[in-house]
Amino acid sequence: MEMLKSTIIQLGQGFGYTFGIFFFTVVFSIPLGLLVARGRMSKLLVVSAIFRVYISILRGTPLMLQLLLVYFGPYYIFGVNLGSIQIGPFNYRFIATIIAFSLNYAAYFAEIFRGGIQSMAKGQYEAATVLGFSKMQTYFKIILPQVVKRVLPSVSNEIITLVKDTSLAQVLSVAEMFTNAKAAAAAQVSVVPFIVVGAFYYIMNLTVETILNRVEKSMSYYS
Repeated sequence: MEMLKSTIIQLGQGFGYTFGIFFFTVVFSIPLGLLVARGRMSKLLVVSAIFRVYISILRGTPLMLQLLLVYFGPYYIFGVNLGSIQIGPFNYRFIATIIAFSLNYAAYFAEIFRGGIQSMAKGQYEAATVLGFSKMQTYFKIILPQVVKRVLPSVSNEIITLVKDTSLAQVLSVAEMFTNAKAAAAAQVSVVPFIVVGAFYYIMNLTVETILNRVEKSMSYYS
């Protein structure tokens, strides 16, 4: 019991970083994903091609590799050392993790949003024009709320995956839960820390899933 208690306390210390990675990634990647989706659908071929390449590269390469590139890239490519950067309680390792996660997940969200936007019937745009809505009003008041309802299950799947992907931050030595679990397992010569961290991830995912299910039900008026 003492070992279990010690493990829970140690993993609890890493939970703050895990939750921080999750929270900031969701906050930054979803709006960025919407912008990328709009760029991907641009009628300007150059703009559309740029965003298409962005999505292809970010979805086609490992997130772990992207983490390493964001952290080490500025120094090896431009000779700029950003390791001393500190924003409040967050050092550059944590900041680089948020940047890499946000860029990666924005690419996935962009394709989800693009599919949702393009699935909308053209008649809705035409009806909005007849009613005197501007393009911005049509998009934000008519199209976007319906798109959110349609893509929410797919977005939820990505968000649940994000909870588990936070463990990849260990590659930059961010002291999140899984990093602490490995250290505890090595110190205790026991598999208990891995079982406990698995329970932590499951409970966090269960909580996120419950919240997203309630959000989806609250939007049932669009059905």
